[in-house]
Amino acid sequence: MNEMPEADTAPDDATTTVPTGHSSTLWAFTATTFLSALLLFSIQPMFAKMVLPVLGGAPSVWAVAVCFFQAALLVGYCYAHVLIKLLPVRQTGYVHLALCTLAFVALPIALPSAWGEPPAGEPYLWQLGLFAVAVGLPFVAVAANAPLTQAWFAATGDRAARDPYFLYAASNLGSLLALLGYPFLLEPAFGVSALSRFWTVGYCALVLALAGIFWLLRQSPEPAPTFDHAETGAPSSAITWTDRLTWTGLSLIPSALLTAFTTHVTTDVASAPLLWVLPLALYLLTFVLVFRERALVPNTVLLPLHLIAVIAALLVLSQTKQETWFLTAGVGVVVFFTSAMVAHRTLYEARPAASNLTEFYLWMSFGGALGGLAAALLAPKLFSEVFEYPILLALSMACRPGALRFAASGGDDNARRDQNLLTWILAAGCAMAIYWIPWAMTKSAFTLRDFGSTAAVALALGIAMLVNWRSPPRQLIAALGMVAAILILPSGVKRGEAQRSYFGVYRVMQSIDGQYNILIHGSTLHGAQRIRDDKGNPVADIAPATYYHEASPMAKTVATRREVLAETGRKGRYGVIGLGTGSLACHSDVDEDWRFFEIDPVVIGIARDSDSFTFLSNCLPEPDIVIGDARLTMAKEADGSFDLIIVDAFSSDAVPVHLMTAEALKLYVAKLAPEGIALLHISNRYLDLDAVLAATVKSVPGAYGIILSDDNADGTYAQSTSTVALFARDPAVLERYKSIAELQALKAGQLSAWTDDYSDILGPFISKLRRRFWPVVESIEASKSE
Repeated sequence: MNEMPEADTAPDDATTTVPTGHSSTLWAFTATTFLSALLLFSIQPMFAKMVLPVLGGAPSVWAVAVCFFQAALLVGYCYAHVLIKLLPVRQTGYVHLALCTLAFVALPIALPSAWGEPPAGEPYLWQLGLFAVAVGLPFVAVAANAPLTQAWFAATGDRAARDPYFLYAASNLGSLLALLGYPFLLEPAFGVSALSRFWTVGYCALVLALAGIFWLLRQSPEPAPTFDHAETGAPSSAITWTDRLTWTGLSLIPSALLTAFTTHVTTDVASAPLLWVLPLALYLLTFVLVFRERALVPNTVLLPLHLIAVIAALLVLSQTKQETWFLTAGVGVVVFFTSAMVAHRTLYEARPAASNLTEFYLWMSFGGALGGLAAALLAPKLFSEVFEYPILLALSMACRPGALRFAASGGDDNARRDQNLLTWILAAGCAMAIYWIPWAMTKSAFTLRDFGSTAAVALALGIAMLVNWRSPPRQLIAALGMVAAILILPSGVKRGEAQRSYFGVYRVMQSIDGQYNILIHGSTLHGAQRIRDDKGNPVADIAPATYYHEASPMAKTVATRREVLAETGRKGRYGVIGLGTGSLACHSDVDEDWRFFEIDPVVIGIARDSDSFTFLSNCLPEPDIVIGDARLTMAKEADGSFDLIIVDAFSSDAVPVHLMTAEALKLYVAKLAPEGIALLHISNRYLDLDAVLAATVKSVPGAYGIILSDDNADGTYAQSTSTVALFARDPAVLERYKSIAELQALKAGQLSAWTDDYSDILGPFISKLRRRFWPVVESIEASKSE
């Protein structure tokens, strides 16, 4: 997302502080600019949060949202640019105020009634249409304020009007406050529904403020002054297509990396505003730090830090062993932040003269929109795995000053020839390393434990990048070589054949010992089936494995529920949210009614493919599968119609938040028979979902719950440990289930209940860290005392 950055046309401090000693006109324009930016950047996480329950809580929701907002920002800038060009400045306010008034038809912000349920499959275009209808008009109207208010202020004749760019200090401040305030203050205090009403009130205030500053412009006794073109960029000259392509490319790469990185860090935790806005805030902060005459982070510090960060990030991605989220996210933050700063600093140094700033901003916005389009819409169609993330990391090296100047300049002909020869030798060496290093490691007795051939290639090329630190073109070549190794050889990115959809990346592959077919979603195991015995002989084994093995809490809950129903002579009706490999189908019995709710057609195809898994084909050859988000599809089921509901829906390691809110629990309870049971699979590496559910169930009248843990599983593909929560309308119903696994009490601690209006992510994250590391701390303290 490219909010128009600050530009320096006067002393450096003029861009970060409001000039003092000026009229009320200056303060009116500053306050209006601040309010406009505050509204512009608060509507983004607010509306994206609204649509999460409709779109399955997928990480792609925010990626497509960013794509839309970047495109809408470009539309707003184009509208403002054309308006200024076609009309006198003192007439533009009438048109803009008319547009702002028209935008009231879309307020308050809410899901349009005609857009309540997306089509089955991949709803990319549906989501873009939804955003355009629901928030397109008010967003474009607010986005256009940045260039328009600058033009209006420049025409007022105020003493500060000769240098209006300081207004973007107020714009940047409003943007950052909106982004950081939303997850930490606004949503926790008010919730999404109330914030929508507050946003409407703020928009009314903004329209009145715009009318006020336009009135000040009209009352200004002086005619619109000639803009003081203090040339701060390149000498005034005709803009070339090389300039335009440079501006576009330098804006595209950090914009695309913003989307790719955010998706990367949210996949395993949760798709939620907190994890959306932090990368976007860092992105905007890079403009404050480097888009100025004297960068707050000079190139002498920035360029080496960026180089080391890119090498570290690519080395982490080269590992075939799945690294922890903390490592990949920590390294990712550094490499994303430094890459954006490098690109934006190079962009600032390529800026034109002040007389061409309007076109400069337009091409910047165009590059940002292209970046969002490439990462959110094109990459999922072009790549079966998340290849765009390492590719963009390598391309960030192309944003370094002089990175694309492959022909050496200066010196005599022999020196230039030698420099060019070294560049091409490095390129050839990269290609040879990708082939020869893995081959040599297979032939040699020398191996590095837990360090694969891809990592060895990446390490070698990373060293080559460091050696060539004085040559940005050769650094770029070595980085591209590292990415080529990651994409060609087995790595943390390429880990088997994959299928990709709006809802994630799925890999069906064999275990290392060849005994199991396994399904990996993102970085997490989602099911396995034994295909060979210990001697390597093929077997036809339909016994559910992993979290669904015969002694698991899920399997025992199904068996216990069946026993209770048998006492009444009934077979029962079972609802399962999340199909996976179809393992639970093999816990069904004759004449039982099982219905699966699955949002992703790709998963259905995997479960039905007998070459991958045979649970469905053997146990339920004609499964009853309802396609769509379970909150929407299950709502259509008759109340009291299910004897057991199993919620086993994951996006990588993350349970979709909207399936665990108070509203979701109320839905499950309503659909249960009087003695029915709802089971939620809540195993998670990063969030304390036990405590979340304990807090949430208290807010659901008529719901009672327990938590069961299976810590005795052997941890192999045959048996995976799991934690589940059971809910019922009557606490007496739960008594019979308490003995099937280790019972835990529902302890909410200080956590808040999850609702569709507000779902705290930071609290459960910190709680999980405490539970994970507190025993270690206690052990260390005990050893010290001994």
